[in-house]
Amino acid sequence: MPYWLQSIVQAIFSYFSTVAFGICINLPRRALVWCGIAGMLGWQVYWVLFNLGSGRMMANLFGALAVGIVGSILARYKRMPVIIFNIPGLVPLVPGGTAYRAVRNLVLGNISQAVTQSISVIMVAGAIAVGFMFAQILADITRKRSSVPIWLSRH
Repeated sequence: MPYWLQSIVQAIFSYFSTVAFGICINLPRRALVWCGIAGMLGWQVYWVLFNLGSGRMMANLFGALAVGIVGSILARYKRMPVIIFNIPGLVPLVPGGTAYRAVRNLVLGNISQAVTQSISVIMVAGAIAVGFMFAQILADITRKRSSVPIWLSRH
């Protein structure tokens, strides 16, 4: 399958998975389309970086950073809490398959594989948290800069 077609398929499925999760957690209707866009952009960043060989942790970090930045922008634009856009937007990045395999291997008695996969899940979750934290720091910096009166700002 050509790369551009894979990109379109990835975008469509990440959009719908984000919107479906938003419906499940009962988000306002006016936020669903925008939540889908946030999730789709975060997943596209992850997918492109992962395919370029950056590794799963770095791709998740930048994907979460993208979701956080887009969520902050959308929250200001739509005048809604940022969490409405960020939590559903992170759903495509969550390592659910790896977590499932870790628990399955634990139940089957494959302790070494379970530990390896559990560490991978923890590292991905940490990368998502760090990316999200960086986005929040950037949002706070830009918010504080925009609220400083012109006569107090240094040129």
